[in-house]
Amino acid sequence: MRWKRTLQLIDVHCEGEIGKVAVGGVPKIPGETIAEQLHWLNNDPKGQELRRFLVLEPRGAPIGSVNLLLPAKNPKADAGFVILQPDQAHASSGSNSICITTALLESGIVEMNEPETTVVLDTAAGLVTATATCHDGRCERVKLTMVPSFVHELDVSLETELWGRITFDLSYGGIFYALVDVSQVGLSIDKANARGLVEAGMILKEEINRRIPVVHPEIPAISGVAYVMFRDVDPDGAIRTCTTMWPGRVDRSPCGTGNSANLATLHARGKAKVGDVLKSRSIIGSEFEVGLKEVTQVAGRPAVIPTISGRGFTFGLHQVALDPFDPLADGFALTDVWGPSAGSIG
Repeated sequence: MRWKRTLQLIDVHCEGEIGKVAVGGVPKIPGETIAEQLHWLNNDPKGQELRRFLVLEPRGAPIGSVNLLLPAKNPKADAGFVILQPDQAHASSGSNSICITTALLESGIVEMNEPETTVVLDTAAGLVTATATCHDGRCERVKLTMVPSFVHELDVSLETELWGRITFDLSYGGIFYALVDVSQVGLSIDKANARGLVEAGMILKEEINRRIPVVHPEIPAISGVAYVMFRDVDPDGAIRTCTTMWPGRVDRSPCGTGNSANLATLHARGKAKVGDVLKSRSIIGSEFEVGLKEVTQVAGRPAVIPTISGRGFTFGLHQVALDPFDPLADGFALTDVWGPSAGSIG
């Protein structure tokens, strides 16, 4: 077989959310920092081509992410990575950080020490420290110390055609989120409502980004609301979450960066303090522990350092290849499985 390109991937999921890790064959990505590499992947045609090759059909699928494992740019880090999804490359993700850590340790790329191994990850949003509980050659659980998270604005109002006035919080947890109490769209966070939640999230995301620009005050490569996360509270007090992801699916995990962003809003409202550990539950019932480690500042704004604890599981190893004669090298997406926005995937 005369393949033009091959990449080797470890299949991993974190609490149900797939985060494949490209560990071999990753081409050199230009940039002096991971943030610069993120910018290149999102703006250079060759970067967009690589993303499409890995996440769109026939090699990819609507569900999950592909993480590019990269050499760390920060000398304090063990490895760097960027998250590839259908819409663009993203700066940070809690579930994908757990997938990366699990893959690095269980594959032997980073030496596993029992009962605990610390792995420092270099992301476009900053350093993420992963503390892995290890036993008998297995990474049993990963606790992440996330990047500083802060509120951009609380109680933002938006007039919508379908639901009238919607109120939400704009907050940053490694990427920007619009955090919406789910009752405002007439739904509950339940597996049976996944399609309705996605449709509502996509409408709101488009409207919010059209009307309210957001840019990280210190990292200009991170801008715009990446996701709308619906939130609720379960009878036992757990935070129920549903992050909606373009072009039309929901996060299967409780969402690490989304819970980091939400923790910043809870702290700003006096509902969370240093030392608190909260439970967050996803649409499929999987759980994260969300802790408030300390408070800090970002560009003069109050911020929190969250911790996210969850489990990753490896389930396969495969190789993706490109036939030089394949007319579908650029990938494709159809509305039957990708949703109504498939025609605009770029």
